[in-house]
Amino acid sequence: MAALLAMIARPMTTGTFVKPSKLLGACHRAIARYFARREAIARLREFSDAELRDIGLARNEIEPAVRGLKPRLPDWPRR
Repeated sequence: MAALLAMIARPMTTGTFVKPSKLLGACHRAIARYFARREAIARLREFSDAELRDIGLARNEIEPAVRGLKPRLPDWPRR
């Protein structure tokens, strides 16, 4: 009974080791995506309201659209 309890309580390990180069690469890609999103948001904020309407966005929808969080259904004609 004690052996069975020890087996249940033992933490599971997968035995895999993440190479530091892979971890560094993942961090680098995440940082690059962050700056690319910030650049896209900054560029879209420079658009006029009419230009944003032409591409189907309102000013308050810029950040969710860049992050891919707000899929829009067409609601034509949009004014």
